[in-house]
Amino acid sequence: MGTKVIDPDGKSLGTIDYVVRDTWSGDVKKLMIYRKPPEEDLSFSPDDTSEITEDVVKLSITIP
Repeated sequence: MGTKVIDPDGKSLGTIDYVVRDTWSGDVKKLMIYRKPPEEDLSFSPDDTSEITEDVVKLSITIP
């Protein structure tokens, strides 16, 4: 948690605040970014990522 998330264009979307795991397998199902109003919180699955490093998660999708 606390890892920076960027969109495909390199725009910062925030940092990962919460990880949702499958209760049976422990696999990561969703990653969540909590944002201050009026912006909406974001959630995405690991399948929506194109690159993951220790410092940054790059998404393969554009989030409006």
